[in-house]
Amino acid sequence: MKKELHFDRSEFAARVTAVKSEMGRRGIDILLLSEPANHNYLTGYNAYSFYTPQMVIVALNRDEPIWVGRFMDRVSASMTTYLAEDNIRAYSDRYVQSTLSPYDFVAELVKELGGEKARIGVEMGGYYYSARAHADLVRALPFAQFVDADVLVNWIRIVKSPAEISIMRQAGQIADAMMKRAIDTIEPGVRECDIAAAVYHQMMSGTPEFGGAYTCSPPYLCIGERAIAPHAAWTDEPLPASTTINLELFGNRHRYQVNLSRSISVGKPPSGYQKLSEIVVEALNASLESVRPGRTCSDVAAVFRQTLARHGVEKEARLGYSIGVGFPPAVGERTASLRKGDVTVLRAGMVFHMMPGLWLDNVGITITQSFAVTDAGHEPLTSTPRKLFGK
Repeated sequence: MKKELHFDRSEFAARVTAVKSEMGRRGIDILLLSEPANHNYLTGYNAYSFYTPQMVIVALNRDEPIWVGRFMDRVSASMTTYLAEDNIRAYSDRYVQSTLSPYDFVAELVKELGGEKARIGVEMGGYYYSARAHADLVRALPFAQFVDADVLVNWIRIVKSPAEISIMRQAGQIADAMMKRAIDTIEPGVRECDIAAAVYHQMMSGTPEFGGAYTCSPPYLCIGERAIAPHAAWTDEPLPASTTINLELFGNRHRYQVNLSRSISVGKPPSGYQKLSEIVVEALNASLESVRPGRTCSDVAAVFRQTLARHGVEKEARLGYSIGVGFPPAVGERTASLRKGDVTVLRAGMVFHMMPGLWLDNVGITITQSFAVTDAGHEPLTSTPRKLFGK
């Protein structure tokens, strides 16, 4: 069976070692991970199977993690992970959407690892760790101590290796191709859904050198009155002769996602819209130039706020967030944000989507930049010009 691994075994081993080190620091014996992005990061696992309960178990007394999932997804675990077959454990169909709990199966594995009375870390804030999951585990392991280890792995993921950055460069090229396709498609009379269809085609076909994959969320086509709504859906209405469009698109390569947003004016831009775009780009560029290892997220956000303030403009939302491995429903790593008060120190290898979107009472504009922190400053991961496009 051909393995579909995108990193050397040594890189996976270093990731597991870093996680175990943090577990030891917190006094955690066994870590139960529910987030698909963390499964992928530690084992390589990649399949659209996270709608049923699945776990990756990291135990201090075991060399490799253990993948736990539905019986029919065992083959994907064999194909996409480096794990020994004994560390791929699958529960039977009788646990699927029935009165039985798959977490009883997980609990038996914990006992097998000697964890009946262990200190167990779980992802209390994870998208895929339900109240029922926690209740079932507590019931099945009454002598264990459960502690919140939410984002433990996420904070380790925040610094990317050179191999990860290389994949994210490819994701950025896919995002650029998607944006070009969207802008080329936009014309008066073209249906919004046909723009979305063109974007989806490019998302999957990628570039001539490499293909893309499904992303963490649908692309956002915020058109006309919906341009002031950051996450609006498209319709089947044709574009009028004059309107504004905010696009947020995502390139995904081997589950690593890079975000890209641009604003497009169809016809003559509304009064002041061109000027607002120039203010946003000025603030965006100033913030990017301020990025350096050793500075904090709050330092970078302050440059943006100060630049806007000189023009009498204010932004309430955060300026950006860390990105990397992405599975639905979101690519954000739930760690560092470019915002006032976030004292996370920037380090080479961190990757952010700088999102200086402005959604005001009657106008919205989104011109963004995903970038990697480097030893000397930053590296843009997309090359689409930072400007307001006109059609």
